Amino acid sequence: MLELAILGLLKERSMHGYQLSKRLTDTLGAFWKVSYGSLYPALKRLEREGAVEPVFDPDDVGRRKNVYRITAKGEALFAELLQEAAPESWEDNRFRVRLAFFRYLKPDTRLRLLEKRRAYLEDRLSDIKSSLKAYRERIDAYTMSLMRHGAETTEQDIAWLDGLIESERRQLPPASGSSAPPAEPVPGGGPKPRARRRPAAKPTGTNGGRSRTGGTDRRSGDTVRAKERAS
Repeated sequence: MLELAILGLLKERSMHGYQLSKRLTDTLGAFWKVSYGSLYPALKRLEREGAVEPVFDPDDVGRRKNVYRITAKGEALFAELLQEAAPESWEDNRFRVRLAFFRYLKPDTRLRLLEKRRAYLEDRLSDIKSSLKAYRERIDAYTMSLMRHGAETTEQDIAWLDGLIESERRQLPPASGSSAPPAEPVPGGGPKPRARRRPAAKPTGTNGGRSRTGGTDRRSGDTVRAKERAS
């Protein structure tokens, strides 16, 4: 976990050993103490692996402190360590170190890791409750109090995780199929033209055998009278 913390801090900016130690204390010191005796060997291991490198050429350092920066290989190693899902990854301090760098993960990855931590705590709570039930008559009051405290603390952690999980779920995009299906495309790419309305047929009703306009019947009557005069 120390390597993960070092790489995560060097992603922010280049630092020398003392600055790294101070940032580790400020960020993680409330629950995890890092000594110089472990910090510098970890830095050297990462340098040998090519995950970090000194900013200045060794010949030009002189009295200046060695300043380290993360490399492309270190970026890949950091991502691998951050997403690690080994059983020991869910232990308290290991998980807290990873949580400090959760901003570098995608929402779905964060959600997966939070749910795994929650499952780990559920198993722990079940074990504590089973022990309380099985050994209630055989343990002293102090041990009983300690176990109850452990159960209460675990329940609080689970409730805290539930809030984080709900927050991550709200950030996920909506599931496919939840929205209405897209409209069927119209051939030609443009919007479908509106159909023209046919004009209504004019009424052809008669009034005493005569058209409402009278035009056709009047012409027919003139033709008949002309024929009678000619004959």
